[in-house]
Amino acid sequence: MATNTSGNIGYRTNAYVKGRMLQRGQYLLVTERFGQSAPIPKHASKTRTFRRVNALLRATAPLAEAVVPAGQQLSVTDVTCTMEQYGAWVPLSDVVLDTNEDPILNEAADACGEQAAETIEVVRIAVLTGGTNVFYVGTATTRATVNGSLAGSNGRDVFRKVYRSFKTNKAREISKIIKATAMVATQPVAPAYFAMGHTDLLADLAGATGFVPIENYSDSAQALPGEVGKLEQVRIILTPLFEPWLAAGTSGSTYLTNRVKGTGAADVYPLIVVARDAYGIVPLQGEQSVNVVIQNPKASIVDPMEQIGFVSWKTMQTAVILNQAWLARIETAATAL
Repeated sequence: MATNTSGNIGYRTNAYVKGRMLQRGQYLLVTERFGQSAPIPKHASKTRTFRRVNALLRATAPLAEAVVPAGQQLSVTDVTCTMEQYGAWVPLSDVVLDTNEDPILNEAADACGEQAAETIEVVRIAVLTGGTNVFYVGTATTRATVNGSLAGSNGRDVFRKVYRSFKTNKAREISKIIKATAMVATQPVAPAYFAMGHTDLLADLAGATGFVPIENYSDSAQALPGEVGKLEQVRIILTPLFEPWLAAGTSGSTYLTNRVKGTGAADVYPLIVVARDAYGIVPLQGEQSVNVVIQNPKASIVDPMEQIGFVSWKTMQTAVILNQAWLARIETAATAL
């Protein structure tokens, strides 16, 4: 990853602003919490390989006396992905800097922090919603036939199907997540599977049979940012960044269509349920995660009157599904309330 660049202002100021960028953006990074983290050091390849040692066959045959059994060779599965570079910049005029000084640097850093976080979040969401392990609410069998919401027994039933599938495929509960700080760190959580989806689904989830809101947790202070409750063995976190497929379901007047109440094909919302090590990410945290450049107006051949400065950011990022059976996509409509 690229290193921190201080432009033509003091390094301490630049480090402070970079810290603001990362902290400002962390709340938005739902996908950051549950992925297998693989930071890429400086001067490393753009290609990242995640490796899994496969399970051995069960040794169910009794051992024969004084006979050494044949050994079993370890086998591995490699999942390779390639990082891409993302970034943007904001120009700052000498007039703005002269009249605002520190506040405008802070505002520009905050805006860039939100932009970086949301950019990487939607890139990761696009990867996660492309999984092949799909479950439909109600009687639907394809996205085009989605005709139900998570309210009532529908939500409970589809969550039970996902849970059964995870257990059948030996998917482990998540017991440690990436901590929401500017540095790469982890924190323990009670073992559970986690679901991520759009805030439009909250009303239907609240009406699902067996749904437990966070205020009814034995210790609600342990709820994560964006967490709304749990259903069956799955804790649920919602964010506006999990966009629906507009008008992709069955026609009717009960559900949101093109994000509003009306008659037409229902919008179809993805709800991504993940187990431990279901997907991998390059974290948007730590010293080498984002390259920030802050440049005050400086005389040059293209700016002889020192009129233009800027704040910029760039990062190398990737996300990849590591095991399709450990990541499930529930597709559902949202009731138009």
